[in-house]
Amino acid sequence: MRWENLRVSDDGAGGDAIPLLPRGAVAQTFDTPGFRGITFYEIHARSIINRVPAGSRVPFEWTINPYRGCSHACVYCFARKTHEYLDLNAGPDFDSKIIVKVNAAELLRKELAAPSWSGGHIAMGTNVDCYQRAEGRYRLMRGILTALRDAANPFSILTKGSLILRDLDLLTQAAEVTRVSANVSVGFTGDDDLWRAVEPGTPSPRTRLEVCATLNAHGIPSGVLMAPILPYLTDSPRRLRETVRRIAETGATSVTPLVLHLRPGAREWFMTWLSREHPGLVPRYRELYGRGAYAPKAYQQRIVQRVAELAEEYGIGRSTPRAARRIPPPPPGPAAVPRATEPEQLSLL
Repeated sequence: MRWENLRVSDDGAGGDAIPLLPRGAVAQTFDTPGFRGITFYEIHARSIINRVPAGSRVPFEWTINPYRGCSHACVYCFARKTHEYLDLNAGPDFDSKIIVKVNAAELLRKELAAPSWSGGHIAMGTNVDCYQRAEGRYRLMRGILTALRDAANPFSILTKGSLILRDLDLLTQAAEVTRVSANVSVGFTGDDDLWRAVEPGTPSPRTRLEVCATLNAHGIPSGVLMAPILPYLTDSPRRLRETVRRIAETGATSVTPLVLHLRPGAREWFMTWLSREHPGLVPRYRELYGRGAYAPKAYQQRIVQRVAELAEEYGIGRSTPRAARRIPPPPPGPAAVPRATEPEQLSLL
């Protein structure tokens, strides 16, 4: 969705203006620990269901993105480039200037009811995380999920956020009437220092795996997007085995490995981080990514094959995995246990 297709409220704008944001956007800041340093720009969108551009290599056609920018602040996030379309930078602005489509649920109800809507599967979390920190305040996803449930429209969610469990009641209700699934993004486990360095605004990998286990325990099929796998940092045989083993313990329906890719915007920000934190790896990364955004196919295939072997060994995707599952107790609140199937999703990474 392009900015010229947006309308905004007439409340005026406060704080720092974004040059390419429509006039009338409302800037909000909140003096609480979780939101300090972040400015939220509340806008009224004209549309909310987005069609994926023709030629995109993704297994879905429709998406919903209630936010732009992401306080997860992952140093490798491919979506960073999109902030430059607003005349913002792909670095700290992406992490701290968040666009909030405050009328998302209202618009969604209208679009789902339109005669032209075919009822296709809608993927969420495919650009930036719909359960990032802002969702704790704006609660857009509850309205969105309620609309999807009421329309019996199939959907899936990709997230690094534990806040998805707040909406477990709506997810289970929706799964009684349509296909609902989730994927949790966890690229590696067992290195808290690296996690805090590359994903500073996210819940820990352990917490995310507990989210996956809880969703599966309540009948919401949930897999793990093992992404990104960082060359020379998280791709050792020991690390891959440990991560896949922990994924198996959640009862994950699948594990999908994705090697780091560095598109423009993300590339500059990540390489700046790498130069500062791991300068010795810079020449290796320049060699791997010297021809474009993706690592060589041979390297990617080697990683994918190894993860597939480990997934088979630990029984991921089987009805009774070999690995002992450690499923946490359910969170408080209603929880039905419906049946559902799982469509594929695109990585956030």
